[in-house]
Amino acid sequence: VFDANGHITKPLQPAFQAVPSADIENLNVSGASNTTLVFGTERFDTNGDYNNSSGIFTAPVTGKYQLQYVIRLQNTDTDVTSYDFEMVTSNKAYKVRFDPDYGDSDTASLTISLSILADMDAADTAKLQYYQFGGSAQTDVDTESYFSGYLVA
Repeated sequence: VFDANGHITKPLQPAFQAVPSADIENLNVSGASNTTLVFGTERFDTNGDYNNSSGIFTAPVTGKYQLQYVIRLQNTDTDVTSYDFEMVTSNKAYKVRFDPDYGDSDTASLTISLSILADMDAADTAKLQYYQFGGSAQTDVDTESYFSGYLVA
């Protein structure tokens, strides 16, 4: 749709933003595999491509998708060797790894983020996963976190 000033809007253009429905408390400690973070509240989902029950975005068409997350952690544990947060697409996993042991005590709040332009085919998926090496199950994901994306080209 073009307006009088030439602005273009596409009401079914794939775009979404999801946030946790509540704090995700006490992230699991070192399991056998990564754990999917499910952000259960959609702020918007213009084409209905994000599943808030599974935390998975499914590309409706082949293209380049801008995907990003901001995760605000609370109560990080200095006994953790490292945290991995990944944006996992059908074609590639994009990982952020960090060691929270840079201070002398558990950190009250820490924010991590990632932004990537991902090549996705129709029906490819994207989701957020984490893995914690060691420590205790005390770290929480705050409701100020988000996962979002949109079709660029």
